[in-house]
Amino acid sequence: MMDSHKLKRRDNYLDKLIAFQDTEPVKVITGIRRCGKSSLLKLMVEHLKENGVLPEQIIEMNFESFEFRNMSSDDIYNYVKERIIPDKRMYLFFDELQRINAWEDAINAFRVDFNCDIYVTGSNAYLLSSEYSTYLSGRCVEIKMLPLSFREFLYFYDFEIRETQSALGGTRKQVSDKNGERYELREVFDAYMRFGGMPGIADVGLNQEKAMLFLDGIYSTVVIRDIFEREKRRGQKRITDSVLLRKIILFLADNIGNNVSIASIGNTLVNEGLLEDGKRKGCPSAHTVQAYVNALLESYFFYEIKRFDIKCKEYLRTLSKFYIVDIGLRNYLLGIRNRDTGHTIENVVYFELVRRGYDVAIGKIDNAEVDFIATTTDDKKYIQVTESMQSEDVRKRELAPLQKIRDNYEKIVLSLEPGLDTSYNGIKSLNLIDWLLS
Repeated sequence: MMDSHKLKRRDNYLDKLIAFQDTEPVKVITGIRRCGKSSLLKLMVEHLKENGVLPEQIIEMNFESFEFRNMSSDDIYNYVKERIIPDKRMYLFFDELQRINAWEDAINAFRVDFNCDIYVTGSNAYLLSSEYSTYLSGRCVEIKMLPLSFREFLYFYDFEIRETQSALGGTRKQVSDKNGERYELREVFDAYMRFGGMPGIADVGLNQEKAMLFLDGIYSTVVIRDIFEREKRRGQKRITDSVLLRKIILFLADNIGNNVSIASIGNTLVNEGLLEDGKRKGCPSAHTVQAYVNALLESYFFYEIKRFDIKCKEYLRTLSKFYIVDIGLRNYLLGIRNRDTGHTIENVVYFELVRRGYDVAIGKIDNAEVDFIATTTDDKKYIQVTESMQSEDVRKRELAPLQKIRDNYEKIVLSLEPGLDTSYNGIKSLNLIDWLLS
């Protein structure tokens, strides 16, 4: 871990934590391993110290560390109790708490017994799943953390954007690094699409070999620790086959942005000879495949997105799509390839919408599909994502579903090559990279 004085700020998340400081709910930061949760806790500790909280009012425990690894919830309670200063408000930070059995007993006791403000991180949605959240229901606020956005990527790698006048009178964006080297914005975006947004890669630099080693470490940790260990803790034995798990991961990574059903995963694996057919022996049931997929969703490795029928105004039970939390992880799993740029940029747009606080669904209208319907309490957008809007055929294909929608909400096509027209009958055509930076 870097020294805290060198920690890059992630204001989007830090501001949310600060907003909830000294309020009743337990602050729970969730997200895939190594996406920056521990650093966020450190940033919050720095913030408290800068604002007059004394170091002895702050208690930090990281359950990845050997020191705290085999503690029971009673041990945690006693550890904290010994360090409580009477008549002072205490700030308690617990990192990767899901590793401790019955952790919720200790957290609840702190809330009742001490004058304290509690912050928790976890790399598994199981942390807030039904049996626990009933314990803390209404008493916790979840801050969902993701790997770096494109804007954060530029900041983490010390890239600066400069707008320069272009020969034709418009402006163009150029990027320079801390040594003054200049790059086209598209080159830097391509680097983001290659390396992804795991913050730790910034420590090793944009070096293919080192980055892949780093991603390999994340992959092993998520799969081995979060998925297999969690099963052990649950006392369940459903997810035991590491080969099957890897095949399902590869299938989902290969099919980001495609309509997928649990049955189609099983069938494909059988057809490709990756699994034995059930009639012969041991083909996993849909039930088994679903359990493996759920484990991947709970560890924030993949996110599932439902389909919404725009005309009938209802969610559809059939077919969902899956997106992978980080494009760098996908490149690590499948190798870098240029043939499905459309789906990879869709993946980036999906997570950017989530970062911006939208609920996201796929839209169905008649037989056509809208890539994303993004909704907040007071706003809605319909978004298509495509590599290029240069060709007439592609334009027709991308605009057609949006043209069928009969309401007045904003309709946008995002692409890497938007062409010269900025709108088509009220449908905006925007440059994807500009949109990510806006």
